[in-house]
Amino acid sequence: MKPKPPKPAAITVRISTKGQLVVPKEVRLRHGWSAGAELTLEDFGDRVVLREVREFPETRLEELIGCTGYRGPAKTLQDMDDGVAEGARRHRER
Repeated sequence: MKPKPPKPAAITVRISTKGQLVVPKEVRLRHGWSAGAELTLEDFGDRVVLREVREFPETRLEELIGCTGYRGPAKTLQDMDDGVAEGARRHRER
C-alpha cells in the first residue's frame, strides 16, 4: 500500500457579500492561475475542490476502440456496475 501524501496546510479565506472567494496569491502562483483563469468547483458534500479547467484534444471513437486491452469474456452491465462500485470503495479508503 502506497503512503498517503501529507495533508496540505489549511488556508482560511472569506466569502464576500457577493459570493466571491479570494484565492490567496501564494496558491495562485503555485498553480499558475492569473486573472481570468477558469476553475471548476466540485462539491463532494463534506469538501469542495477547485480544479483548473483544462482543454482536452478531441478524441475520436476509433482511437478508443480496444484501448483497454481486455481479452476476456464479455462483461454484463451488472459486472461493470459492480466494478465501478468496487473502484469507488477502494478510492474512498485511500
